[in-house]
Amino acid sequence: MTDTQIFEPDDRAIPFVDEGDGPVKLVLIQEHGLAADVLSVVGHYLAEEAGFHVLRVGHRADSADVSFEERVADALAVIDHVGLEDTWFGGHGFGGTVARALVAAHPDRANGLLLLGVEEADIELPPAIPVLIIQGTEDATTPAANAEHLQASVPDRASIKSVDGDHLFPMTHPIETAVVIEEYLDWD
Repeated sequence: MTDTQIFEPDDRAIPFVDEGDGPVKLVLIQEHGLAADVLSVVGHYLAEEAGFHVLRVGHRADSADVSFEERVADALAVIDHVGLEDTWFGGHGFGGTVARALVAAHPDRANGLLLLGVEEADIELPPAIPVLIIQGTEDATTPAANAEHLQASVPDRASIKSVDGDHLFPMTHPIETAVVIEEYLDWD
């Protein structure tokens, strides 16, 4: 697997992993507060097996006092640093909420939105952006009702797929999760 790098704009130490160089570009933002990189196997599979360009963005180690807006700015700073444009934005739990805010603020840069477990958030989705929601069948942290509510708000462009497991399904069922992403994003 690829090593984690640190990007330090304005003394903000933002961890990230940049893998692959394929034509399908995907930014995955980590859930906040987890010790493990839950998205590492999913991202690595998508980069190596599916041929995607995957950028995984973490959170600052000293992030207890970091505002939501600063987290969005951190993710955008890493994306700009790597030079990704015209990409899918996604994330796990809170990371998905950050991705939703990025897409809302920069819809011209987004091909779509990928949410691995949906937090309840009042962030309006811009028009014409497709949304893939992957939901753990036993996820009590980001329950299926959140995914269903978001899908109901944009039924013509949101899809829900299920993967066995609780909120950590991207770690406990990484290949199954990655295959769902691969089949949806690489359909052409």
